[in-house]
Amino acid sequence: MPQTTHQREKPARGPHGPHTQHEPSRTDSKLIAEANEVLEGKSKKGLIARILPFMGPAFIASVAYVDPGNFATNISGGAQFGYLLLWVIIASNLMAMLIQTLAAKLGIVTGHNLAEHCRLKYRHSTTVVLWILMEAVAMATDLAEFLGAAVGFNLLFGFPLWLAAILTGVATFIILALERYGFRSLEAVITGFVSAIAISYIIEIFLGKPNWTQVAHHAFFPEFNGSTSILLAAGILGATVMPHAIYLHSSLTQHRVVVREPMLLKKLFRYEIVDVVVAMGVASLVNGAMLIMSAATFHAQGLTQVGTLEEAYRTLEPLLGKAASWVFAISLLFSGLSSASVGTMAGQIIMQGFMNFEIPVWLRRLITMIPSIVIIVLGVDPTKALILSQVLLSFGLPFAIIPLISFTSDTKIMGVLVNRASTKLLAMLVASIILVLNMYLLYMTFFGG
Repeated sequence: MPQTTHQREKPARGPHGPHTQHEPSRTDSKLIAEANEVLEGKSKKGLIARILPFMGPAFIASVAYVDPGNFATNISGGAQFGYLLLWVIIASNLMAMLIQTLAAKLGIVTGHNLAEHCRLKYRHSTTVVLWILMEAVAMATDLAEFLGAAVGFNLLFGFPLWLAAILTGVATFIILALERYGFRSLEAVITGFVSAIAISYIIEIFLGKPNWTQVAHHAFFPEFNGSTSILLAAGILGATVMPHAIYLHSSLTQHRVVVREPMLLKKLFRYEIVDVVVAMGVASLVNGAMLIMSAATFHAQGLTQVGTLEEAYRTLEPLLGKAASWVFAISLLFSGLSSASVGTMAGQIIMQGFMNFEIPVWLRRLITMIPSIVIIVLGVDPTKALILSQVLLSFGLPFAIIPLISFTSDTKIMGVLVNRASTKLLAMLVASIILVLNMYLLYMTFFGG
């Protein structure tokens, strides 16, 4: 049986759960103390200062929403259809906010992440199958993200893709090594990457000079233009709601701030909602900016077939100048490095959570990233590899969303924070929309010609 809120286990290891092996750093201990003061009503600080100790987990999870797969789908959507699909990005991120909120809630209430709940709840054979599927998803995630970072290195410095992939692997290890200094250090670096990507696209929009009237119209009025636009909308959604981010987010909150009293749990959850809304809001703005830039730059010039990252880089320079292409490449590199780190982290959480394997952290990380490096070193076509990774991610989505809704709707597991009937209904509706569009994407990929 899964743990109830009254059976919550004491964290065996560090503040980020069973995949770390360190005591909280001085910074983390201070942050946890500040968070507890806020929850207990003892803090005399202003509103922003009270919120800050709870910010961070959603920013790490949000990296999955601004990864190189998003670059590809948003640029292609903007080039082909202008601002038409901007509303899809907004709708996708609203759906993601709900799903990520449920994932965060599962972790803070139970002290177990989603993978651990699956191991505790399901038969061993079912758990093994889920583990294999989610390992494939984690590796597919890493493939897309390593490819993005490798392309970024290639565009900026001219490195061959195989060398760029190895550099990405080394950089990923360095970034994840920050966990040794506590969760706040890693959160700060990842948030810095997301901020750099956001600033890059503010610059790109400024250079592109979009039609803001069209932006406002298509942000709020849903429209399609033929079956290709529907397929691209499914691709945008598929690149937005990511299964590994769901497993990851439930782990990031499971041992960060630990409370047991029902009233304190409710207060903690409200702060977690703020974290999710702000982080996912930033991710939504970045994704929207990608599509707006593509629409204002490529579609406006009749360049509707710009569909790859390399094409976008080469095309930006003659249209907007060398600075624009460099800013694009830098944002792609930051996106690839941060999302590769987060994807690798998710892979190690999945391995430990489903199977409770006690193997060194560095080895778990290496197992997750090696397939991506090998595929790139072998010279597989990047576009085909990205398509394959997106197909695997789409296929794996039900095996994250359905268990999540099931567990968070179980009173024995969630106690006072069990999903309300309206929340459960909305979550099931969102899940249905996501799953139907992903099945459509899979069908069109294999049988749509």
